[in-house]
Amino acid sequence: MQVILLERVAKLGQMGDIVDVKPGYARNFLLPQGKAQTASDANVKAFEAQKAQLEARNLESKKEAEAMAAKLDGQQFIVIRSASDAGALYGSVSPRDAAEAATEAGFSIDRKQVSVIVPIKELGLHAMAVKLHPEVSATIVMNVARSVEEAQLQASGKSIQEQAAEDEAAAEFEIAELFDDIGGAASDDDGDIDA
Repeated sequence: MQVILLERVAKLGQMGDIVDVKPGYARNFLLPQGKAQTASDANVKAFEAQKAQLEARNLESKKEAEAMAAKLDGQQFIVIRSASDAGALYGSVSPRDAAEAATEAGFSIDRKQVSVIVPIKELGLHAMAVKLHPEVSATIVMNVARSVEEAQLQASGKSIQEQAAEDEAAAEFEIAELFDDIGGAASDDDGDIDA
């Protein structure tokens, strides 16, 4: 089925291109979303008449998307989830979670605009791509933690596992110091008995 694109569609073509697509893709996605029209002679003539308006609208929405991308790019959002001691999540963080976190922070993002680069199934800092316009995207960072304090620790650059190892080493050192003190006191007591 031939359609004429009314806007740029990734991996398909630019505005004004006449492309061949499968009928189901056109019927179920391109036509209902307003991204394309069937490539009949009447629609091609109508597109040529509206081309200047469509390009102006596209340019305006692209400028708005670029302004939002400048604010959004690199932003970090905290998502609190339950996880095992090893850091594996009970579930995962989805594009919906990212969109909700960004919306709470004052950005207007739909879940359909967010794409997961790598599935998020463990605690830590994870990048997600946000497609604001067919030609403009931004990257956000999801800080997945069990608590706000843990999220702040991760944001500072330490992982939960590193902090746990440091805490365990400090506890072992304190125990060793305690046994050294007890051992020293016992040897002093032994010296008093011999004398």
